[in-house]
Amino acid sequence: MKKINFRNIRIRKVDPGELDDSMLLVNLYLTQAITFILGISIVLFQSQHLTALIRLPERLSVWGWAALFAAGVLVFDWLIARWVPEEVTDDGGINKKLFGRRPLWHIAVISFIVAVCEELLFRGAIQHAFGPYWTSILFAAIHIRYLRHWLMTGMVFAISYGLGKLYLLTGSLWAPIAAHFIIDFVMGCLIRYRKDEEDGEG
Repeated sequence: MKKINFRNIRIRKVDPGELDDSMLLVNLYLTQAITFILGISIVLFQSQHLTALIRLPERLSVWGWAALFAAGVLVFDWLIARWVPEEVTDDGGINKKLFGRRPLWHIAVISFIVAVCEELLFRGAIQHAFGPYWTSILFAAIHIRYLRHWLMTGMVFAISYGLGKLYLLTGSLWAPIAAHFIIDFVMGCLIRYRKDEEDGEG
C-alpha cells in the first residue's frame, strides 16, 4: 500500500474564477446539508425538543423584531460600503460569483436554506451550550473568507451576537432565521442587480 507523504500536500488560495457555477452550488448545498445534520444531531444529543424548537411563533412581534434587526444590519452595511474602501469588505469574490447571475427565486432559496441550517446549528444547538458570545466567535471563525479583514470579521461577530440576543429576546428560533434570511436575500439581490448595472455600463 502506497504511503501518503503529507509534506507534499500544498494548500493554496482558490481564486473564485476557478470555480464553475455547478461546483460552487454543490459545495454550498453540501456544506449546508452537513450543517443541518450536525445541528439536528447536537439538538437531539442535548435532549432538546426539536418540535418545540422549530415551532412557528404565535406572536407577530417575533417577525417584527426580526425585520427591525435585519433593517439595522442592512443600514449599517450600507454605511460601511459608502465610507470604507472596497478592498476592506472584499470576500475574495465569492458572493459575486454566487449571486451575480442568479435568478431571484434561486437567491431566495439559497438565503432560506442558509438561514435555516446555520441558525439551527449556531443559535439552536451551539448557543444552547455555550451562550451567544462564544457561539459568535465560532460563527465568525467559520466565515473564513472575511478573516483577512478585521472590520468584516468584527461585523460577522456582531451580527451573530445580535442574532443570538434576538433569539433570547423572542424565545423563537424563527426570529434569527427570518432576520438572517432578510439580510442574505437583500444582499444577494443588491449584488445581482448591481452587477447588471455594471455590465450595462460596459
